[in-house]
Amino acid sequence: MIARRSLVGAAILVGLGAPTVGRTQASAKVHRIGLLANGSAEPRMPAPVEALREALRDLGLVEGRTIEIEYRWAEGRVERLPDLAADLVRAKVELIVAAGDAPTRAAMAATRATPIVMATSGDAVGAGFVASLSRPGGNVTGMTAINPELGAKRLQLLHELRPKVTSVAALRNPGDESHALDLKATQAAASGLGVRLQAFDLRSIDEVDSVLERIAKSKPDALVVFNDTTTVEARPRIVQLAALYRIPAMYEAREWAAAGGLLAYGVTHVDLFRQSALHVDKILKGAKPADLPVEQPTRVRLTVNLKAARALGIAIPQSLLLRADEVIE
Repeated sequence: MIARRSLVGAAILVGLGAPTVGRTQASAKVHRIGLLANGSAEPRMPAPVEALREALRDLGLVEGRTIEIEYRWAEGRVERLPDLAADLVRAKVELIVAAGDAPTRAAMAATRATPIVMATSGDAVGAGFVASLSRPGGNVTGMTAINPELGAKRLQLLHELRPKVTSVAALRNPGDESHALDLKATQAAASGLGVRLQAFDLRSIDEVDSVLERIAKSKPDALVVFNDTTTVEARPRIVQLAALYRIPAMYEAREWAAAGGLLAYGVTHVDLFRQSALHVDKILKGAKPADLPVEQPTRVRLTVNLKAARALGIAIPQSLLLRADEVIE
């Protein structure tokens, strides 16, 4: 009889406990954030965004379970970003992850209340996104790639590769605000080295062939390519044409050298997006963007493609090879 009462009592307790567990799980907060990008998710999700999602999962923010992400893609049309940013604000997301300078600018214009996390930016202070790296002061924080300083270093590396270089072409997208800062720093470095720098504008992927042809006709000793959504989308064709026209080129990220480019020096967007997940996590836990320092990349990589060098008939100096983080054979 005692055993029977115990079993019945246990069953009652279990029965009462089950709805409580269900209610606890049902009441668990699902965070809703937005991602604003100038690119596209077709034909597949960009690698940096995948890195962000993976880093969020590692922090317990699992898409579809503990977090929902509202994606807004401008499909390469920068003019769409303001409307897309406003749409995210209307959707009442808890924060907006901005994938670059133009998305950050659009998000700032759309809201001064919703936190904005820069997954990447060229020069957050110089662009006016934050008051300082240590004390952002507004609703924006995240990552800055310090691209202007790196732009000057890329030109110095090209000069080390080809000491007799006198003219360099710079391929940039005039619609990307960070490229103006990159170009200014690169021009200053060029002046100090006695090099003439000529900028060429690439506004869309459809212009790649014509712009690279104009660059080839100007007969530069080398080429510097600035990174943005348009140039990255056109990466295979840019690398192919630079090789076809036999122009030694310096790029901003390892992916370019892996695709056949000669040299790459800089941070990778994958690393920046992955690091930005920490800002997202802290803000969702209650931190204020104004108090979260903007972080800089912890690693800058030099990648050398020896196969590309041989095809161009260029001997890479030992000094560069010794400093390279990766040499592609």
